[in-house]
Amino acid sequence: MPSRRVYSCLHILVEKILRVQPDANKLYLLVRGTDASSAQQRVQKEVIDSELFGLLREKHGADRFQQFIQDKVVALSGDIIHENLGLEAPMLKDLAEEIDVIVNIAATTNFYGRYDVSLDVNVMGVKHLCHFAKQCPRLKMLMQVSTAYVCGDREGLILEKPIEPGESLREGTYLDVDAELRLVREAKKELMMMNSSSDGDARKTAERKAMKELGLQRARHFGWSNTYVFTKAMGEMLLGQLRGDMPVVVMRPSIITSVRADPLPGWMQGTRTIDTLIIGYAKQNLSCFLGDLSVVVDVVPGDMVANAMMAAMVEHSEEKGAAAVPVYHATSSLRNPATYSVLYEAGRRHFYENPRVGKNGEIVPTREMCFFTTIARFHLYMLLTFKLPLEILHLVNLLLCGLFSRLYNDLNRKYKFVMHLVDVYGVGIFGPSPCKSK
Repeated sequence: MPSRRVYSCLHILVEKILRVQPDANKLYLLVRGTDASSAQQRVQKEVIDSELFGLLREKHGADRFQQFIQDKVVALSGDIIHENLGLEAPMLKDLAEEIDVIVNIAATTNFYGRYDVSLDVNVMGVKHLCHFAKQCPRLKMLMQVSTAYVCGDREGLILEKPIEPGESLREGTYLDVDAELRLVREAKKELMMMNSSSDGDARKTAERKAMKELGLQRARHFGWSNTYVFTKAMGEMLLGQLRGDMPVVVMRPSIITSVRADPLPGWMQGTRTIDTLIIGYAKQNLSCFLGDLSVVVDVVPGDMVANAMMAAMVEHSEEKGAAAVPVYHATSSLRNPATYSVLYEAGRRHFYENPRVGKNGEIVPTREMCFFTTIARFHLYMLLTFKLPLEILHLVNLLLCGLFSRLYNDLNRKYKFVMHLVDVYGVGIFGPSPCKSK
């Protein structure tokens, strides 16, 4: 199971397989590391040592649990952005002989990520994994974990069908993966020539900014809301072109949230997509946002996604030569819809009952948020309430030789934080629910 970053979905799936399918021979986890030892340490620290594995520890006992893990879980130091997955040829050959199921969970999920990096991981990673899968004589299944938001911001019933070559969400455009890869290479060459006289840090900063802006620009040109879902769509497209007669399944979860039932209700690893908004509200950096609270939010518990993945593996195992790639939407909006007002009220209630404590021990008061359903109203509010006062403060600060620099920088940072969240998240998350499965 390749994983460029260690995601909660990986934790839940690994734990589930080890708990309900203990006879599974080996689980190979491809993670980034300098060598096998560092990869093993990373898997141990970030996956196995998490509290999610508590039931397994109780079942086997502390000593036998660690031995059980050593017998079952093998960490591989590699990266799917490289051909041969960054593995040495002998290791790759031995691995190909052993593997019978491949699950690709690897992704860069940054909505505003660098276009070149997103293409490397979400698109070229799929290509490299397909090439490896074709070397596995015992292969029964290749599962690609994508996202329901590759369907875009359309409303109504969205069928579970693969993305065809050239397909885009904007009428009159043709999406060519090879052309996008060439575009990035040419853009990076131009940037290198333009910034040849700049120092190393300045060049890196300029390239990072340009690649982020290019990703959003290309995504929106073809009708997707951000770089992440755009490149995941291209990954699916490439998979369909390269699969041949391999048994392939695409799983498209919506916004993955915490564990609902087992093994540990409420568990979640790290900060995920929608958590950025919750944390912003908790820190009181978000006093307003662009969004319609009556819109349905499509969230799905992580353990339900893992269950769906395992069921799909069994259903389509060794299903070679299928006419079309089977696609599953692991979503909730059709059968168990919840609106953003439910999410907001739950967060507000939690922070009223459990207020944050500041660095000096003072209680951070929880305030109400303002929501605007149109971009025009939101921008007018931000202009009058924040931008104009900021400009006045900036002018006063210059006249007083930087007396209010710290205050201005802090308020300007918070203003930019809100505007960035709205630009990246507001269009995609606070739009229509991504898909309603057939």
